[in-house]
Amino acid sequence: MKNKKFDVDTYVDQMSLLLNLQLTDEYRNGVVANFAKIQAIAQVINEFPLPEEIEAAPVFEA
Repeated sequence: MKNKKFDVDTYVDQMSLLLNLQLTDEYRNGVVANFAKIQAIAQVINEFPLPEEIEAAPVFEA
């Protein structure tokens, strides 16, 4: 899926159908805009290289 561009409009439409959400036109544009922001942030995080020796922490403490 790395070579495919993420289509936010299609994602929102498909998820609203899958979750049986009645997403009206009044709210759809805002939802699409928010998911576009989320996708942009996630892309930056996913592109950040991690060294192979990094291991997941078994315990997280605040």
